[in-house]
Amino acid sequence: MKVGFGTTALARSIAHGGVDGIGSYTRELGRALLAANGVDLLPAGFRAFVGDDVLPGADSPIDLGRHATMATLGAVSPLKCSAEKELVAQHVDIFHATDHLIPKLSAVPVVATLMDAIPLSNPEWTTIKLAALRRWLLRRSGAWADHVITISGYSKRSIVEHFGIAPERISVVPLGVHPRFFEQIDLAERAEVLKRLDLPARFFLCVGTLQPRKNLERVLGAHARLPSALRREVPLVVVGRAGWGCDDLVARLRESEAQGTARWLQYLPDFDVRALMQSASALVFASLGEGFGLPVVEAFASGLLVIASNTTSVPEVAADAAILVDPENEAEIADAMRLVISDACDASTLREAGLARARELTWQACAEQTLGVYRSVLDGACRA
Repeated sequence: MKVGFGTTALARSIAHGGVDGIGSYTRELGRALLAANGVDLLPAGFRAFVGDDVLPGADSPIDLGRHATMATLGAVSPLKCSAEKELVAQHVDIFHATDHLIPKLSAVPVVATLMDAIPLSNPEWTTIKLAALRRWLLRRSGAWADHVITISGYSKRSIVEHFGIAPERISVVPLGVHPRFFEQIDLAERAEVLKRLDLPARFFLCVGTLQPRKNLERVLGAHARLPSALRREVPLVVVGRAGWGCDDLVARLRESEAQGTARWLQYLPDFDVRALMQSASALVFASLGEGFGLPVVEAFASGLLVIASNTTSVPEVAADAAILVDPENEAEIADAMRLVISDACDASTLREAGLARARELTWQACAEQTLGVYRSVLDGACRA
């Protein structure tokens, strides 16, 4: 099976010096597909983001055109994507758009990954320029895919509602957790990381870009409800760059840092993040909205207790392995923190359940299920 595999978002992330989000999904799924038997991947990107080094081991890349905007021309005109003849000439059996750049092809079926419907369901959580136009283009381009892959049952329901795509045209394929999160870091090395970062033995950890959807204002407010001595003994450690809409949050973080009750570490290398995940008292992931919530599973793989939202996709992903809270209720988040610090929860049971859940969610499993979607589409079972 020859698969045209959209890599524009991944290549753009590499060019800008950091891979996360959709780029990370594309890379990890691509690597797992390359390891599968009988699959040839042809990376496909727009001219400014095409390179042989995007997915090492893949076939020669396909150039989808001069500009990324080519992907949305079909939404406003009858033009077809300029890459169609080339795709057919190279005998591509199917095209997988892993990002929101979904070409309109007629000679080969198109599978599109839509992580969630957040740009449509909660536009207040996005800052994209020309947001209304882009939401309209996204809805149109998502509709012309032969089949859609999404990452949770919650996302599927949201896509049905906001994109108007029939549920039988959507398959749920959960994300995977990278094997490195299961690898235990030596205790002495973890201690060295804590010493270098000037962190105590116990702390609450938050990981993610500072933006309104991540709800860190309420997490900081919940932590502030703990006794002051306890807050200094078990501070809140936030790892993540400043995003948007976070000026007040940054000011509060700086004030809490001055009081010795919080630390904002901004960017950390991967090894340090994993060391913190294996050292913290709990991950606090009280997001207001997620299509999946991969940090929860990464924490599970690290053996870390998790306090997580009871909304959107998070309960589905966490299953019975996390302490679930109402993300809009600071008192409830604070109670969960007290539960962890006082050892009043069954920590060993939660950790075992978390590891078991993380072992279910691998990139190999993601690739196998994705291949199942390709085969169904090619057999005609999933065609529109």
